[in-house]
Amino acid sequence: MSFYDVIHSYDWDEIQKEIDGRSREDVERALAARTLGFDDLLSLLSPAAEPFLEEMAQRAHRLTVQRFGLVMGMFAPLYLSNVCTNRCVYCGFNAGNAITRLTLTLEDAETEGESLRRMGFHTVLLLSGEAPQIITEEYLKRVLGRLRPHFSSIGIEMFPMTAGRYRELIGQGVDGLTVFQETYDEASYGEFHPEGRKSDYRWRLETPERGGAAGFRRLGIGALLGLNNWRVEGFFVALHASHLLRTCWKSQLAISFPRLCSSAGGYEPCFPVTDCHLVQLICALRLFLPDVGFTLSTRELPALRDCLIPLGITTMSAGSHTEPGGYSRPGVGGAQFEVADGRSPGAVAEVLRRTGYEPVWKEWDGASAFV
Repeated sequence: MSFYDVIHSYDWDEIQKEIDGRSREDVERALAARTLGFDDLLSLLSPAAEPFLEEMAQRAHRLTVQRFGLVMGMFAPLYLSNVCTNRCVYCGFNAGNAITRLTLTLEDAETEGESLRRMGFHTVLLLSGEAPQIITEEYLKRVLGRLRPHFSSIGIEMFPMTAGRYRELIGQGVDGLTVFQETYDEASYGEFHPEGRKSDYRWRLETPERGGAAGFRRLGIGALLGLNNWRVEGFFVALHASHLLRTCWKSQLAISFPRLCSSAGGYEPCFPVTDCHLVQLICALRLFLPDVGFTLSTRELPALRDCLIPLGITTMSAGSHTEPGGYSRPGVGGAQFEVADGRSPGAVAEVLRRTGYEPVWKEWDGASAFV
């Protein structure tokens, strides 16, 4: 049974009613539980849980330190292309947006990789728009050949592929797959993805399972916060994570918390998520999923990122550029979204050390076998 079958046994509106109807007593019962179930999670995601945010934050911190220690994994995104055939209404790469399109040459990609290595990164996440005619199998193979000598771990966040194609990429040195569902509400999914391959809700939803079946060491999921009710999205992210923990148990799992920000399309979120609500979501999911990694990007402002460090985050990006060529030739290509934390990787690492955490630049050495 795939997660598509699982999610169809739940109703979005009913879950929202359950969350909105929770009481203070429900939250207290959830916080008193030794092991949280889905009913407890609904309570911790509810408006009734907001007065308990400090207690949730303290518990989330203790639980994260217990499971992961005082360390923070560091990575950087590397955009290969902003060419895209989709028309996602919230994305700067939308095929209808008038931005400068750019696809890195093999030499450009290697130059970007060398720039990131000089900053200290050993882990990189490769991204692109959905344009299979541009990001071909041969192109990716050659790019990976250029980048493998520079990184111990290479992940991808690209258009969904088949399990067979993923197995080929694993054989070429890729060890991680990240794919955000954007919104788990199938009824509204089509409104945000009106054209392009991404309009296929099920194909995208089942992508992490194909990645797990192929053998990726790491799987990353998440919802794009701001497209829909964050409380309900949080429940379905947790439901998805629980399914993957059972069915793809050989893979490490991570959840990201991307919050909508400015893009070239000028899209404004329908359901804005406040800083306090972001904190509540992170803490609730940490208490429910104590052994799952949490990833935070540079979408958030420096002050907020610094405050979120102790609340459950285990991996952070730093010094990021969201346009192809951004590390060696910033501003040449159009960006996917604006980066809010523009600090250098070294500056972020220093904040981590002052907070009592150790930045970890290298935690895996699998790709070195291909050098």
